[in-house]
Amino acid sequence: MSHPVAALPPCAAGLLNRRLLLGLPAAGLLVACAMPTWSRSQPDSSWLRVEVQDRDSGATLPVYTAADGQRYVAGRTGARYGVTLRNLRGERILVVMSVDGINVLNGKTAGWDQDGYVLGARAAGQIDGWRKSDREVAAFEFTAPGDAYASRTGRPFDLGVIGLAVFGERRPEPRPMPRPPMIPAPMQKDSSAASEAAPSARAEAPAGAPQPSAAGAANDAAAPSTLARRDRAPLEDQKLGTGHGQREESIVTHTRFVRARSTPDEVIALRYDSRANLIRMGVIPGPDDRQARPPRPFPQNPQASYVPDPPPRY
Repeated sequence: MSHPVAALPPCAAGLLNRRLLLGLPAAGLLVACAMPTWSRSQPDSSWLRVEVQDRDSGATLPVYTAADGQRYVAGRTGARYGVTLRNLRGERILVVMSVDGINVLNGKTAGWDQDGYVLGARAAGQIDGWRKSDREVAAFEFTAPGDAYASRTGRPFDLGVIGLAVFGERRPEPRPMPRPPMIPAPMQKDSSAASEAAPSARAEAPAGAPQPSAAGAANDAAAPSTLARRDRAPLEDQKLGTGHGQREESIVTHTRFVRARSTPDEVIALRYDSRANLIRMGVIPGPDDRQARPPRPFPQNPQASYVPDPPPRY
């Protein structure tokens, strides 16, 4: 059976492509075809809110910020995971998504000009697998590097990153109002000739005929909108990749999306690794970090102090 996504041809400049529209029944929304410090906040974005869920435990994974600004989540080997996307804009957006450097829709080495998911205004949905057809995905699951889909397909160079390229939609250009036809005024020699020409001009126009500008507006209102028509558990400290898990039902439909620009409006990179590795890297504070000073019996009541003596004179 032919792959419905990979068979879609891109148009000139890659601006107009067919996209996938993924239904999310639970939310009733539609999704269519990025000293060490740490926090639990989501990646800063004015376009998209991104969360990663451990689908086996149901927990949303906290996002840790490393000293260099990179964002990380800690995965569990063998656990299935999903990436929930929420559109923060009041308009549709296109999200081209990659995992380990591979497009999650067509399995190609990821690029900005490829197919993606379209999110409706303020809509949200979860992407939880490699798309196999309009009805199925192979589940994302944290796995050892050798079992990752990227490694098994000869591309083990970008393990451990989820990429999201976000595009705004091109707005249709306003249609210019038609100009009324120019009607030359009759030649008049004197006022008496003008008064005689006026009644005859009124007689030539049939009763109830719309003026030219009104007719143009009526035709515009009746014309349909062109845009609407197209409208195996390894060691816990081993580096993680994303495996090609079991098939799961995930029904999508197709839509079209015209990008406002050929380059993304925003690119989000969210990295992942095992918790042990993130502690070793200093992204997550480990036991040694928490015990760097002696324990305090009353942390909220520090011992009172007074003005210290100045240093002695020499």
